[in-house]
Amino acid sequence: MKPVYRIAVLSALISLLVACGEKTAENKAPEAASPTPAASTEAKPASASKAADGITVENPFARAVPPGQPNSASFMTLVNSSDVDHSVKSAASPVAATVELHTHTNNNGVMEMRQVEQIDIPAKGRVELKPGGLHIMLIGLKQDMKVGENAPITLTFEDGSTTTTDAPIQEITPQMH
Repeated sequence: MKPVYRIAVLSALISLLVACGEKTAENKAPEAASPTPAASTEAKPASASKAADGITVENPFARAVPPGQPNSASFMTLVNSSDVDHSVKSAASPVAATVELHTHTNNNGVMEMRQVEQIDIPAKGRVELKPGGLHIMLIGLKQDMKVGENAPITLTFEDGSTTTTDAPIQEITPQMH
């Protein structure tokens, strides 16, 4: 019951504040480990052996939120240059205690956020993570999300490979319905 209650409370808070797979534990590498290189926007070879080698992150950004706001979100476009379908299974960031993959759904005319187990990226395809759709939730912020700073986001794919990108923190105007 506790996870269901937590998700309901987080969804309500985020909906009120207009912020905006599987649940990930804080997957932190030992401090002695070298940092993961930032994702490149260059095309990757189609015969990639690891999912991370075939996925390019384009136009990443994270939502700026007022100081004290507990949650934010990150958005980007994921491009799969390989001949194989891939999926993002989890995400992590040092700016948040918990990072989850989410989407928005229409539940009887009410838009609600829902956690998803994974985000699929078809072979030779692209998936846009954007406000009002698929996105990466940053829950329990550990720092203020200030315009002009960056939020590192690490994506973990179905084969365990990872890629990290720096998402510039930007003001995002809520969509009017």
